[in-house]
Amino acid sequence: MARLPDVLATSLSVGLAAAGVLHLARPRVFESLIPPALGSPRPWVVGSGVAELACAAAVAVPTTRRAGGYATAALFVAVFPGNVQMALNSRENARHWSQNRAIAWGRLPGQVPLVLWALRVARTAPARATAVGA
Repeated sequence: MARLPDVLATSLSVGLAAAGVLHLARPRVFESLIPPALGSPRPWVVGSGVAELACAAAVAVPTTRRAGGYATAALFVAVFPGNVQMALNSRENARHWSQNRAIAWGRLPGQVPLVLWALRVARTAPARATAVGA
């Protein structure tokens, strides 16, 4: 039977990997989320996709899970301005999910459980890395 910490880590890793792939495969979808003050949005979107994939890999491996969980929590905090920008750009009856007012504003408080989830994964990770065959 799988332990809850492993289930939480695996599901977090899968979600991060899916988000990372989506950011890299469809960057235009996310470009409007980048606050104008940050300049050209494409490097930020691609960078966040790569960061999500790196965090997914780190969380997936027990020996790097603690660092990966903390990095993921930091990533979720770092992308919060994009969620705020999404909410500010939203409008009623928008056809695309990223412009829908209910989704956009609903994502803001949704960041809190994501950060807490990542922190829980970090805190329940193995205390120290062990060498293979040790």
